[in-house]
Amino acid sequence: MVRGKIQMKQIENATSRQVTFSKRRNGLLKKAYELSVLCDAEVAVIIFSQKGRVSEFSSSDMQKTIQRYHKYIKEAQTDKPEMERYTQQLRLEAANMARKIELLEVSQRKLLGQSLGSCSIKELQEVESQLERSLRNIRARKVCNQQIELLFSICHISATKYGNIKLRLT
Repeated sequence: MVRGKIQMKQIENATSRQVTFSKRRNGLLKKAYELSVLCDAEVAVIIFSQKGRVSEFSSSDMQKTIQRYHKYIKEAQTDKPEMERYTQQLRLEAANMARKIELLEVSQRKLLGQSLGSCSIKELQEVESQLERSLRNIRARKVCNQQIELLFSICHISATKYGNIKLRLT
């Protein structure tokens, strides 16, 4: 037999509503018990009927579970402003980084000779001096690398001669 889909609205007939409440309450309490046993979860369910009667299930002490819940809620509320501040801080950092990236991209375009038409004389002179400094650094690095290679080749020749002398002595 196939169950029909029910509409989610209040049941008009009081007797039918009470029977449905009773069956669904028992089903909910059974599911809570199964969840606690199968998953080793701490479960607490409190149900108030329309007439004010209480039904409850707890896998452990109900008061301890409620206290744990209140503690969790309190911590979550105190952490919320801190998280909002942290999120705001991250947004500001992201905006600052985006501005820095934009400035670096503009600077890179200028150094590559792009978008120079809108530059003032002072900006062009700054680009020129920066290019000259970079060129001096590159030339100095190149000379330094050549000197290191020369020293290595001299050391290699000396090591080879030393090795030959050592072989003759023995």
